Amino acid sequence: MDDKMTRILSDRIVVDENILVGKPVVKSTRLAVEFIIDLLAHGWTEEDILANYPGLVPEDIRACLAYVSAMLHAEKVYPLPVVGLADAPVSG
Repeated sequence: MDDKMTRILSDRIVVDENILVGKPVVKSTRLAVEFIIDLLAHGWTEEDILANYPGLVPEDIRACLAYVSAMLHAEKVYPLPVVGLADAPVSG
């Protein structure tokens, strides 16, 4: 993550163990990043979110998206071999 992105996230997104058990939230709110992402996933527009949560600004929503993007970029996936029935030893 570049310095500009780190600064944007630290200005907009906070993680504090005393707020929502340490979930990332929009700064100065109790709105979790995952909540904002869920609203978007359920078809809410940016305008819908801003109208229902007037304490938010468009930059907060973009910061939520950037936070999730950064987490996905950092995620490492290690596939495990799958043993199917055809590979299982036959007994008897």
